Amino acid sequence: MNLSNLHPAKGSRKNRKRVGRGPGSGLGKTSGRGNKGQKSISGYSSKRGFEGGQMPLHRRLPKRGFTNIFRKEYCEINLERLEKITKKEIKLRDLKEAGFIKKESEAVKVLGRGNISSPKTIHAHKFSRSALKKIEKAGGKTVLIGSG
Repeated sequence: MNLSNLHPAKGSRKNRKRVGRGPGSGLGKTSGRGNKGQKSISGYSSKRGFEGGQMPLHRRLPKRGFTNIFRKEYCEINLERLEKITKKEIKLRDLKEAGFIKKESEAVKVLGRGNISSPKTIHAHKFSRSALKKIEKAGGKTVLIGSG
């Protein structure tokens, strides 16, 4: 066996459909589009969600609730992940270098899952109550960014 006699498995490769090439092909004359109607004409395209005139699903379902346009999104980081950073003072730049956040401009909230063993100063936009307790218990400090 060598590269010159390698072939794909039987039946794995099919020829593309050649429509409109005479009656012998099985897809001659109307090219598999049927006889009349909107869909038989070239250039036809239907709108997304169009159901043939029936009321579309997205209009049949009731609207619920609202979207708060002033909502502030936070990137959440648990203490167990912050424990992996060996520095004494953890800033947003350190979180970005560790791969915990994508940009330094992201708002960060520190959550309390896991424990922190060494005293660290952590800079973030928000802290949960349990995270505050655990950081202070370990002898560390919390610094709120953007407050004041």
